[in-house]
Amino acid sequence: MRILFALVCLFATAVGRAQISVEVALDQETYLANEPLIAKVRISNASGQTIRMGMPADWLTFIISARDNLIVTQRGPVPVEGEFKSESSTTVIKRVNLEPYFNLGQSGRYSVVAVVRIPEWDQVFSSRPKDFNVTGGAKLWETSFGVPSPGKTNVSPEVRRYVLQQAAHVKDIRLYFRLTDEGGAQTYRVLTLGKMTSFSHPEPQLDRESNLHVLFQTSARGFNYSVITPDGELKTRQVYDYSDTRPILHAEENGNISVNGGIRRITSNDIPKPTQFDDSPKNEKPKTQ
Repeated sequence: MRILFALVCLFATAVGRAQISVEVALDQETYLANEPLIAKVRISNASGQTIRMGMPADWLTFIISARDNLIVTQRGPVPVEGEFKSESSTTVIKRVNLEPYFNLGQSGRYSVVAVVRIPEWDQVFSSRPKDFNVTGGAKLWETSFGVPSPGKTNVSPEVRRYVLQQAAHVKDIRLYFRLTDEGGAQTYRVLTLGKMTSFSHPEPQLDRESNLHVLFQTSARGFNYSVITPDGELKTRQVYDYSDTRPILHAEENGNISVNGGIRRITSNDIPKPTQFDDSPKNEKPKTQ
């Protein structure tokens, strides 16, 4: 398997490098186990021709290796279909979440290579390996909860588990949310809630609908407030600043949760997005697939 990985990379990179160049980029260097791993593949066409891409199903494939170039087991084919044209002297970007399709549950150092096949030329082109780390993180808090089933009172509710974890990145510490089954064997969703200070003690509370509310400190005077649904969807994200009082979570008599104290600071990253921020689509270059 080590020899296969080395030969694929060497052969694919050596063929026609001046015609097609492939580069794979990642948003970060360290990922929590089961966190989405978005690979951005940049394909630059300097062939002097317009090339059809996106077909067949294996026109773009990925090889992930662990330590000692051992190939990581692939759970299934990465869905990349969708035909498009790449004109000469242009670059396209294909974004793909690799996490669901590779066995990356073990902590360690990995490398990913993207391989592009041009059937009309009977040639392949590959990127240089891009390194990244997978970590298990440190568990800060967890709790089990019953998933609400409106109108159903004659059956036992499904039980799931909320987990808060922290992981150290190169320059910061980040707080993560994990949603699992009751026993923790199956992970349904992993979300990055944001950077937090080393002295932050996240404050979690559940409301009457089993939504998870989390307040944690991101800077000397800044706090992040997030609300996640039982399905793992990020419903609310807001920023609060320390004013005369510190922001805290407050449980109301009706079972709702709110933020008391501090002062809210409107930002473009808020969820839902504030109306004063323009969210209209912009033309992007290079072209993204």
